[in-house]
Amino acid sequence: ILTILGNSAVLATAVRRSALLKAPELLTVNLAVADIGMALSMYPLAIASAWNHAWLGGDTSCVYYALMGFLFGVCSMMTLCAMAVIRFLVTNSSKSSSNKITKSPVCILIAFIWLYSLLWAILPLVGWGYYGPEPFGISCTIAWSKFHNSSNGFSFILSMFLLCTVLPALTIVACYLGIAWKVHKAYQEIQNIDRIPNAAKLEKKLTLMAVLISVGFLSSWTPYAATSFWSIFNSSDSLQPVVTLLPCLFAKSSTAYNPFIYYVFSKTFRCEVRKLQCCCAWRVPYFSSDNSMENPVSTMWSG
Repeated sequence: ILTILGNSAVLATAVRRSALLKAPELLTVNLAVADIGMALSMYPLAIASAWNHAWLGGDTSCVYYALMGFLFGVCSMMTLCAMAVIRFLVTNSSKSSSNKITKSPVCILIAFIWLYSLLWAILPLVGWGYYGPEPFGISCTIAWSKFHNSSNGFSFILSMFLLCTVLPALTIVACYLGIAWKVHKAYQEIQNIDRIPNAAKLEKKLTLMAVLISVGFLSSWTPYAATSFWSIFNSSDSLQPVVTLLPCLFAKSSTAYNPFIYYVFSKTFRCEVRKLQCCCAWRVPYFSSDNSMENPVSTMWSG
């Protein structure tokens, strides 16, 4: 519910401000699309299976669920990586050259991200890697447990781990460390904090927001990656069901954090959310018990 409501607010805000959106903000919209896509395509089936105490739908729905999770997960990771690279380029460029990042190359980048994610998601369907149920039995993902005795599966997981997890994560960390060093040097040159330009303060706030988004995503998925990697070399039976279940649930929570981060750090987003509340509000006539029809009170209910 938090994921759908929060990211729907992000998308509605983007539609209302479509003419004013800057090129890097399109990546934020793409991240919201990936998050809400994961929530709509996966979570209802997982919730129903949890209530059923067993997976629903058989092998077909299991493959569908795992494919959707892999597709949107890789898309989110690569979008965060692209956001970090663009923030690094903007921070380390002059003001005139930073404005040269237009919407066309960013749209091409977003299209490449989706094609790249789709490629990795369909590879297990064509014979490189496998999809299967989680050890606790109420969701599906890549069949990690098959990889410790399968060269085909092991090569897939190793390639995926390097190209979809390690390299993007290292790129994100390197870009934000570079940005932090650049900001630190710039602030050292300014002795009086009151003389710091508003543009520099805004750049620092945007960078901090992007860092928190990346940290939230990586922190959510790290326990799941650790337990999955453990099951490659060890039997899944060596882990208690709750040990495999909690990291999976924690990873799913990553889709709900970003709108709250936007709300805290973006004054524009806060204003747009309030406007959305006003647009969705309606008046319901309320009559007090004292003077029922004579003194109607109009109560505002926010959607």
